[in-house]
Amino acid sequence: MNTTATPLTLTELANGMGATVVRINDHANAQVDANMTARLGELGFLPGERVSVLRRGPGGREPLAVQVGDTVFALRKIEADCILVNPTPAP
Repeated sequence: MNTTATPLTLTELANGMGATVVRINDHANAQVDANMTARLGELGFLPGERVSVLRRGPGGREPLAVQVGDTVFALRKIEADCILVNPTPAP
């Protein structure tokens, strides 16, 4: 895996694509605050964790159904934009 690649946001991943969390970007948007980034960490979006985008809401918009570990979460775009990931090849 190329670890020097520029990370993508979770929003940029295609449905069904897997990735590894690089970090939470707390400067992604003016509406992002410390509470939101802390909450994402508490949910398991931590560096090194495997995640995948399962599907999106109507019209390809929000919410995003995202799996981290054995749990599926519905994330808003503003939350998914905070999660930086490196895509991983399909198994």
